Amino acid sequence: MKKTSLLGGFKENFPSGLVVFLVALPLCLGIALASGAPPLSGIISGIIGGIVVGYISNSHISVSGPAAGLTAIILTAITDLGAFELFLCAGIIAGVIQLILGFVRAGSISNYFPTNVIEGMLAGIGVIIIMKQIPHALGYDSDFEGNETIFDNGYNLDSISSYLQNLSSSVHMGAIIVTLVSLAILLLWDNVAALRKLKMLPGALVAVAVGILLNEFFKASGSSLAISEEHLVNLPVPQSAEDFKNMIVLPDFSGFTNPQIWVVGATIAIVASIETLLCIEAADRLDNKRRITDTNLELRAQGIGNMVSAFIGGLPMTSVVVRSSANANAGATSKVSAIIHGVLLLVCAVSIPVILNKIPLATLAAVLLLVGYKLAKPSTIAHFWHKGKYQFIPFIATVVAVVATDLLKGVGVGMAISIFYILQGNMKRAYYFSREELDEADEITIRLAEEVSFLNKAAIKKTLKNIKPNSKVTIDARNTSYITTDVLELIQDFANVRAKEEDIEVVLLGFRTSYKDYEKDQHSHIELGHGKAI
Repeated sequence: MKKTSLLGGFKENFPSGLVVFLVALPLCLGIALASGAPPLSGIISGIIGGIVVGYISNSHISVSGPAAGLTAIILTAITDLGAFELFLCAGIIAGVIQLILGFVRAGSISNYFPTNVIEGMLAGIGVIIIMKQIPHALGYDSDFEGNETIFDNGYNLDSISSYLQNLSSSVHMGAIIVTLVSLAILLLWDNVAALRKLKMLPGALVAVAVGILLNEFFKASGSSLAISEEHLVNLPVPQSAEDFKNMIVLPDFSGFTNPQIWVVGATIAIVASIETLLCIEAADRLDNKRRITDTNLELRAQGIGNMVSAFIGGLPMTSVVVRSSANANAGATSKVSAIIHGVLLLVCAVSIPVILNKIPLATLAAVLLLVGYKLAKPSTIAHFWHKGKYQFIPFIATVVAVVATDLLKGVGVGMAISIFYILQGNMKRAYYFSREELDEADEITIRLAEEVSFLNKAAIKKTLKNIKPNSKVTIDARNTSYITTDVLELIQDFANVRAKEEDIEVVLLGFRTSYKDYEKDQHSHIELGHGKAI
């Protein structure tokens, strides 16, 4: 695979890096606030997640930063320990543990997340983004940016009634106007070919500029439409170099003697690693080129990032779906985009915080509303519906569970249902996978078993990943009665994308146009344009 050229990819990735920066800025601040940490700690985490993790990782789409999924753990830990300086020791410990997990190759567990569960997680997060940004779009900011639960007090009539009542009574016409104008600009940039060609002028930047100008006009004219400061980005503004230095909190290394800090560090490492692996799998799904991330390298990158972040006063981080999906939707082609977003966070947070604090949250809500819609498009739901109940039920259960609880619990529900169906199928017939290399190294034969489930995905993915350019590959499915959608899509991506790019000749033996599973409800289809089906 070609190595990413940081300078070579700058021009085509600057617009997406800028969009991710605009999305990440309020999220970094909001998550720091919710975690009970200094505001600058969230920005530091975003900077390190972009520059350090972005540089080390080989993920082309994923973007790392402070994660909402860790806020409850961090808030409780800071409260119990009594000082943020002591908590930073737990961040260092978490980074060391993640580094070890990467070296012992714990990242391979990500291969066992089924596609329908990952897609369900993405759709669920899309729904949450939409629901959480509606208040900001209407001028009612009920909670911190980056919160991933819709009703903080649980799903009950009182919570829903209070949410709707506050929303209807707190509508601000100025925020609505800014939101609608911003959405119109973003939709124009998405749908007008001439505007899409302006690569160095992304629609999100234009929307932000227009949002600032609109609100400044409202203020200058003394209009009631002017958006107040609590509905704008709120970045700390240092008055001097000494003031900025005082905003940075460094770790108190005496905390390493406290056993409680080691427990907190281990907890953060486990939760952050699982969340990162889920997000990496999702980011690879969002990559148009279907490139595969080395998850063990990713864990090492996250470990180094968390150690560096904690050493200079930053929050723990993970790979984050919201940032990654915004990155993909903005047209990112390589990890240069993530690095650019980190550099912009660093430069702008230090040099122009006053200008950034003029950005209306309503404008950023418009950007995120489109991101949420693209993650939870009705066509995605219809796609899994047509695949049958054995694909649809785990998918929709994951969506509902992610929205109703959180990312990890939601994925757990989807995984449990998927495993139930797999075990049900394996009770009826066993499966196996074999790989045979012929005498010449560039001729490879892969013979699939009678039944290929998503549990075979890891082995097949590894085999396909290791195939060298200019090889001849025969994939034999003549004795196969069922192939899961996950593996079919893996083979489809290999034959239609990578094989074309690397001059790999693909011969397919015995593949059907449709596979039916169990009670003949599930239909798995594959369309292979590059490979020769025989």
